[in-house]
Amino acid sequence: MKYNELQTAPTKNKKRVGRGIAAGQGKTAGRGTKGQGSRTGKKLGATFMGGQRTLVRAVPKARGFKSIRTAAQVVYLDHLNAFKGKTVDNKSLFEAGYISNPFHAVKVIARGELTEKITLRVSGASKSVQEAVVKAGGTFEKTAVPIRQSTKDAEANDK
Repeated sequence: MKYNELQTAPTKNKKRVGRGIAAGQGKTAGRGTKGQGSRTGKKLGATFMGGQRTLVRAVPKARGFKSIRTAAQVVYLDHLNAFKGKTVDNKSLFEAGYISNPFHAVKVIARGELTEKITLRVSGASKSVQEAVVKAGGTFEKTAVPIRQSTKDAEANDK
């Protein structure tokens, strides 16, 4: 059978309620006998709670703005002296205990002085840090935040 061979009615007639007892949905028309729901006029709102104060009014308004972005982890310039002549990236900073998670953005902020030559590969560094790294004889390379490897891929690589 093909789509164009289907035998279907293009539209279905709308149920006409309240058109007499013989029509099947007459008299009360599915509204019950008495009460607020059976009356004509304004319908009850979705937040209506029987006349008591609604939950929407009881909960205070949340003012301001909350960002869902995770803030970058901060590493200070004087900490980088520990990596004399090495490459400093998220993994090495994590192993040295300067950051708590190697899969988040890291920003190096100027504090103290850099005396050692290093290669800095992180997602962010202030202008003064970049100048300090070059002045010490090193290089700065802006890199993307490393993505955590899935356990499925890790197991496949171990084999």
